[in-house]
Amino acid sequence: MTIPAALRRSVIQRAEDRCEYCCLSQAAQEALFHVDHVIPRAAGGPTVLQNLALACVSCSLRKGARQTAEDPDTGLKAPLFNPRHSNWHEHFEWEGLRILGLTLTGRATVSALSMNRPLALAIRSEEILRGRHPKR
Repeated sequence: MTIPAALRRSVIQRAEDRCEYCCLSQAAQEALFHVDHVIPRAAGGPTVLQNLALACVSCSLRKGARQTAEDPDTGLKAPLFNPRHSNWHEHFEWEGLRILGLTLTGRATVSALSMNRPLALAIRSEEILRGRHPKR
C-alpha cells in the first residue's frame, strides 16, 4: 500500500527522521525508511498517523505483521514496542552502542528486531562520530 506523501512527511517529521524502534538516523542511509503500520493492516490496523511509525528497513522487515515476540530471558510472549502508546525510555536504555531491553516488551523487541546486529552497531558508531547518535 502506498502511503500518501503528506502523511509520510508527517510520520517522518514526528520521528525526527529516525527509526522509532532502533533510533538509527535516516541521514546517510542508502535505503529509504519504511512507514510501518504499528498495528499491521492484516490485523485491521488503519493507515492513519496514530498507527504509523518510521522504521529502518531492517526493523520494518523483521517486525513484519507481528505484534508479539518471545522475551529471550523468560520465554514469555510479549507485545512488541508500540511507539504510539509507549515511551521508549520505559522499555529501553543505552549501554554504549547497544540497546538494552528493560521490560518484557523491550527485551522481546530488541531480540525480534535484532536491534544490536553488527551492522546497526557499526552505523551507531559512525553516527556518534558525526554527532547524529540520539543518546535519547
